[in-house]
Amino acid sequence: MIKKIIVSLSLLFSLAVAAQEASSSPYSFYGIGDVKFKGTVENRSMGGISVLPDSIHMNIQNPAHYASLKLTNFAIGATYANSKSKTEIQEGKARRTALDYLAIAVPVGKLGIGFGLIPYSSVGYKIEKRATDANPIYSNYTGIGGINKVFIGAGYQLTKEFNIGADIQYNFGTIETTNSRYLSGIDFIQYGTRENNISDIRGINFNLGLSYQTKLKGNKYSFYSSLIYTPETTLTFENSRSVELVQFLSNGSVNTIESNEIPVADTKIKLPSKLSFGAGFGELKKWSVGGEVTFLKNSSLSNRFTDIQGATFENTIRYSVGGFYIPNYNSYSGYFKRIVYRGGLRYENTGLVLQDKSINDVAGTFGLGLPLSGIFSNINVGVEVGKRGTKYYNLVQENYFNISIGLSLSDRWFVKRKYD
Repeated sequence: MIKKIIVSLSLLFSLAVAAQEASSSPYSFYGIGDVKFKGTVENRSMGGISVLPDSIHMNIQNPAHYASLKLTNFAIGATYANSKSKTEIQEGKARRTALDYLAIAVPVGKLGIGFGLIPYSSVGYKIEKRATDANPIYSNYTGIGGINKVFIGAGYQLTKEFNIGADIQYNFGTIETTNSRYLSGIDFIQYGTRENNISDIRGINFNLGLSYQTKLKGNKYSFYSSLIYTPETTLTFENSRSVELVQFLSNGSVNTIESNEIPVADTKIKLPSKLSFGAGFGELKKWSVGGEVTFLKNSSLSNRFTDIQGATFENTIRYSVGGFYIPNYNSYSGYFKRIVYRGGLRYENTGLVLQDKSINDVAGTFGLGLPLSGIFSNINVGVEVGKRGTKYYNLVQENYFNISIGLSLSDRWFVKRKYD
């Protein structure tokens, strides 16, 4: 198990070199950026549902599920994303690679403990406003950075049917934005201004979870349900700003002539409360289906510095359905019979409202759980195809195709030796 973790960490660091910018969405301009974390690859492949319990795969979304683990589990996931953004008159393409999570969970009797790192939200955009005859000012807006979470949580088995759990998450990160402007239409070297904003982010939040599982008539089938609640919390943004006089050279580089630090107040942004509940039904180690509804109070969210004209936030509701199927969990003669087949659908209004139009997101998901040596470790592959926003009303429509890969390595730790 330790060797597998070392190999996985090596893969993590190699991916980290490529994963410098986890978002290319113009919608990451608003609020805290583009929220990236939607569960492990296993959960995302089933539409993002977190209601189904699992004894060998970690469920980071609901800490109550830590108590369902029977083996120590190490999980790591990353996503390769392709997106096409288009308006009524223009379109562009982007590719990016992003780490999704790194976590370990350990069962200790009726208690399960988990901890890890989640890159939660990401800012990564480049927006240009080209000069026209009516307005000769060229403007350029760029942003990078995001919010990460370090978490530790625990789940406890109250009875055979009920688990409870909680985790604490420390949020940290940096967001850097740059706004540049210059007067176009002049043949010689361009002079302009550039505003640089840096926000260092800190804050703590909590998750509370409850799960229920019971056998139905004949003990062949099971019913599942779960509840997750995240209280509203506040993130502190320690802000700094500088304004520069710059030269835009013909080779594309920028030369700073003069720079001045501008005092700017720190800001506080409310991380919205979340309530999620779901239910599922299935046959143990064979198949399961479930659905989940999530409410986020995004109406309390705000932008990082000032309100942006035409941009507001509304409460979010997300609908997710999904499930899995295993042809023969105990098959030793046929590898393909032990593959886990997953699928799901997801629909949500993201909470962002632009030009009085809600930005919606809809996606279909599919995934495979490919067994490694032994029975309990897997490579999980997931595909997500979806659309966000609209190309009408002077907005942007994003069509995306994401491929996620996760390693779920499970083993039994802390077993007392019978023989020396």
